[in-house]
Amino acid sequence: MTHSDHSRRTVIKGLGVATTAGMLGGAQAATAVPAEGEIWSSEYWAKKGDIPLWMFRKRIGAPKPGEAARPVVFFVHGSSVTSRVFDLTVPGKGEYSLLNTFARYGFDCWTMDHENYGKSGRTSGNADIASGVQDLKAAVEVIARETGQTKCHFVGESSGALRAGAYAMAAPERIDRLVFAAFTYKGEGSPTLAKRAEQLAYYRSHNMRKRDRDMIRSIATRDKPGTSDPAVVEVLADVEMQFGDQIPTGTYLDMTANLPVVHPEKVLAPVLLVRGEYDGIATVPDLEEFYNKLPNGDRQFVILPGTAHSVALATNRELFWHVTRAFLTMPTPIVT
Repeated sequence: MTHSDHSRRTVIKGLGVATTAGMLGGAQAATAVPAEGEIWSSEYWAKKGDIPLWMFRKRIGAPKPGEAARPVVFFVHGSSVTSRVFDLTVPGKGEYSLLNTFARYGFDCWTMDHENYGKSGRTSGNADIASGVQDLKAAVEVIARETGQTKCHFVGESSGALRAGAYAMAAPERIDRLVFAAFTYKGEGSPTLAKRAEQLAYYRSHNMRKRDRDMIRSIATRDKPGTSDPAVVEVLADVEMQFGDQIPTGTYLDMTANLPVVHPEKVLAPVLLVRGEYDGIATVPDLEEFYNKLPNGDRQFVILPGTAHSVALATNRELFWHVTRAFLTMPTPIVT
């Protein structure tokens, strides 16, 4: 079957799904049902103007005409890594792919490389949070075309959570539920951000920064060594360094000079805030202030023990899987 045949088939299928979803109030039509079988994957391209943006999708089994819709969950990467962080294969260390894990939970899993990251197009920009919002707008159009789903769950880590939150403010009608891991509101009391701010003049004058293996290693060691397996971080470094040793400065600039970029009063969807116990960026008071200002009563704040900034790569990563899955599969409230 050609790609065009596949596209026509999924669009036809999607029309039916979208119609049903519209009658039932959006994402209520899609339920995550745990599945066994082979994991199917495919690459896609979104376009932001003339900029190509690489997207990747995993689910159990290839899409079939007439099948029940599956809830879409979109994973949004952070400042110093690409979307590979959500799909690592680490021999002998157990499962480290969030895409595989949530596909088995019954979700239709998507991610992307933002502008100037990974396989996506290179420009002279700095790929800041506002740019990431535009990336997500382009990506969601591809998802709607391919799945018929007009709403998605979003799971963002670190500045990926900021991208997801800013997108939620800009396009609330496209949001189902939000998971913000290692999120930063105002950044007050953050030792990591205070240290990073020493380079603020550089971030203002340069759109790219150095990102070598040691920098990638530091993601897992700067807060609390031992909370992530060094062998896993080496695998991450292996896959990341194929894209070079330069990474955009935009999210670093936003996190050191422009916070807050996500305003809780404007985030209308249900929100789960996830913080690692030893996170040096996301402080408890900072997150509590954000949490208390969220307008939706459907919200949770969870601290994961024995975990630092990167919950996706943590030795205790299954705690993150558990709380995220539970939140994304919450029953619809009877009384509101």
